[in-house]
Amino acid sequence: MSPNRLGRLPIVDQTPQIVVSSRIITIPNLLSLFRLAMVPVFLMLVVAGEDVFALAVLVLSSATDFLDGVLARRLNQVTRLGQLLDPAADRLFIFATLIGLAVRGIVPWWLVAVIVARDLMLAVLGIVLANYGYGPIPVHHLGKLATACLFYALPILMVGEAFPVVAWATDPIGWACALWGAFIYWWAGALYIRQAARMIKIPLSEVCG
Repeated sequence: MSPNRLGRLPIVDQTPQIVVSSRIITIPNLLSLFRLAMVPVFLMLVVAGEDVFALAVLVLSSATDFLDGVLARRLNQVTRLGQLLDPAADRLFIFATLIGLAVRGIVPWWLVAVIVARDLMLAVLGIVLANYGYGPIPVHHLGKLATACLFYALPILMVGEAFPVVAWATDPIGWACALWGAFIYWWAGALYIRQAARMIKIPLSEVCG
């Protein structure tokens, strides 16, 4: 037997497995509910033009978003409810920012319609898949990228409103991220439609083996 073979040890995957539970009351879930409760407060501040306070709320929300993810993993408190609440809070903050800035005339209403129409399309797609016995389509990396672009684009535009001295820099960056985010948002939506069409064409019995 060769020395190389003697010295070769089996590779053991020591990555801890994440167990998703059905618990309701956990520290990460409470933080996510706190984020959801801040959405109407944030919307009222944006509509009222209190951009500095609205940005402070957004920073606090982002901090709790990071914290609940860390605590969920370290305390083994990853739950199905948490997996629903976290992206829901992100989308609601995006919608609140869009609506608030549109009311003030900072962003056009067509941008609001583009973002909302895509999510309505995905909701209808989810209902169609459920009728065929399928669950929701896994989130595509393009969908995550689009959400990130929109999540940061709108606050960047708000920074320019709160501090006009930096608007010359924040406005181009914010608009670039917003327009690219809207484009990628629908690009990911088109991929979801194509994936759903393929799933519907394949009988569920074949998928399940």
